[in-house]
Amino acid sequence: MAKKVDFMMGNHAVAEGALYAGCKFFGGYPITPSTEVAERMAERLPKMGGRFIQMEDEIAAMASVVGASLAGSKSLTATSGPGFSLKQENLGYACLTEIPVVVVDVMRGGPSTGMPTGPSQSDIMQAKWGTHGDHPIIAVTPASVQEQFDETVRAFNLSEKYRCPVVVLTDAIIGQMMESLTIPEKGDVEIVDREMPTCKPEEYLPYDMNKDVNPLPPFGKGYRFHVTGLHYDETGFPTNDPVLHTKNTKRIIEKLEKNYDDIVHVDEFMTDDAEVLVFAIGVSARSAKHAVLEARNNGIKAGLMRPLTIWPFPEKHLEKILSKNNMKGIVVPEMNLGQMTLEVDKIARGRCKVEGLYSLMVDPILPADILEKIRRFA
Repeated sequence: MAKKVDFMMGNHAVAEGALYAGCKFFGGYPITPSTEVAERMAERLPKMGGRFIQMEDEIAAMASVVGASLAGSKSLTATSGPGFSLKQENLGYACLTEIPVVVVDVMRGGPSTGMPTGPSQSDIMQAKWGTHGDHPIIAVTPASVQEQFDETVRAFNLSEKYRCPVVVLTDAIIGQMMESLTIPEKGDVEIVDREMPTCKPEEYLPYDMNKDVNPLPPFGKGYRFHVTGLHYDETGFPTNDPVLHTKNTKRIIEKLEKNYDDIVHVDEFMTDDAEVLVFAIGVSARSAKHAVLEARNNGIKAGLMRPLTIWPFPEKHLEKILSKNNMKGIVVPEMNLGQMTLEVDKIARGRCKVEGLYSLMVDPILPADILEKIRRFA
């Protein structure tokens, strides 16, 4: 049995997904076009035994969810481009110290304060490289209201399973659009909780270098351990040992690489015999699907690859499509001036031409514009 919700805003669906996943803490600061996530959580979370707090700024908001997670609560924050930039220092702290948190970024035009109400897909690279240093990160990219619910649940599961921050990358259009949504009954979708230690408190190592993912007990529950933004040894205390630094940095990154198949999800549409591929996420993927259908109606073998995980980049999926097809070209529509195109071109390695279709307009890229690009390769 499933509970049918007739109509819901995408940002509200994100909040409902977080609640379904067991989120018990929200720390944020209002910023368009993500504010509806906070508003929904402010209304719903206290009724479900959770805590909502509006902090003085985005820096403090990110710090609050890191702290709440260390105390044992599944934690969420939501923001948009400028706020996401402010969160990067504490996001990097969570990456290094392996603290599970979920960050929703409803993308808008930038840089700086940019266009507060204008949609964009300009935070794709910021999601991966916004904080400094080599670090692990997962970013999921829903394209509908239903997927904003589903992918938020998956974001929490991945965050808890791999002790890693997860970014939910949406945009102003899908975040504020209204669509039907089906919320499953409790128990219909698996919910992952972080692993708890079974050893004696005095034997617990928060950062055992021989394990990909270590148990994470909540502060104040009998297990004492140190957490620092400096590089650390297996006890969590700082170290300047370059060998340990190298080993640990590789460990926290490789735990995602080793689990690529579990983490990276992709939706393929008519790719089996495609000779022209469209690679798109979010609202651009919605236009791309229409363009692919129209191309097929005109006898052009087009297909769509739509990543639901953009980081780690879905290179194995793209490589598989390229290896089995006689690809003439790849079109990458994105609402920026070219970010995913660079990654796609690295995988293509000259085997076919890769062309971006870029836009900074407040309207989504039109199917007709994508179709025109497809025709150039046909």
